[in-house]
Amino acid sequence: MPDLNWNKTVWGDSYHWNDAGEEWSTTWGGSEAQWFGSIYPRVHRFLPAQRILEIAPGFGRWTRYLLPACEEFIGIDLSNKCTEACQKRFLAANHAQFITNDGRSLEAAKDQAFDLIFSFDSLVHAEYDILASYIPQIVHKLSSVGVAFIHHSNLLAYNNTIGQPHGRALTVSADAIADLIYRAGGTVLIQEIVNWGGEHLIDCLTLFSRKDTFPSVQPVRHKNSLFMGEATLIKGFQSPYSRLSELRSKAADATLQRPDAAA
Repeated sequence: MPDLNWNKTVWGDSYHWNDAGEEWSTTWGGSEAQWFGSIYPRVHRFLPAQRILEIAPGFGRWTRYLLPACEEFIGIDLSNKCTEACQKRFLAANHAQFITNDGRSLEAAKDQAFDLIFSFDSLVHAEYDILASYIPQIVHKLSSVGVAFIHHSNLLAYNNTIGQPHGRALTVSADAIADLIYRAGGTVLIQEIVNWGGEHLIDCLTLFSRKDTFPSVQPVRHKNSLFMGEATLIKGFQSPYSRLSELRSKAADATLQRPDAAA
């Protein structure tokens, strides 16, 4: 079970982080292809945002796309290794700060201030007790127009009948998260229950807000068994464009670093 101690030990000590988390995007053909092909289409309606809070940014795989889309940014992670990596990687981002927490508290972030609270491919390893701590705080941190987009486990829906694929939390489901949101004074906007690395719908993407943000909206829930098929299409047809974009960016950086570049 990926409890708090497991998460602290793995992401803070034992995991190598050799590829800065890029290895988890290979199914999509890289993190840029995954962001623009899969994640951005689901969140772009809420960007740019004045203030963004990212929970568990790791080594900044998604942070690099969020930073240009806001005026203030906070990344909170339970791993000091991750916090230090982001501080170094995004040193030039004067509007960003990265903070290490205890794996439960968002106290470092302002109340009622964030237009987007984001976490992807991290809280899937958080058990119910962690999310029971985070969800009420998230609702309280949202601005009057803010939304939260959280990627979490849905493994509880299978009642321990399929093991624990990809280190997903055993005690979390779409239903459990929806209940936490409503009890915290929030409202579910969309829950997309998806497969990950196989046929079982072991993950969920939950978009939610304060209750008064979208008072007339009825929550939408749908099951997307084609999520990994989407990843295959992105890798096959979109990632070649992303690879060219990355090569172009590297070439531009190399040109800027040449001694005669300013001439």
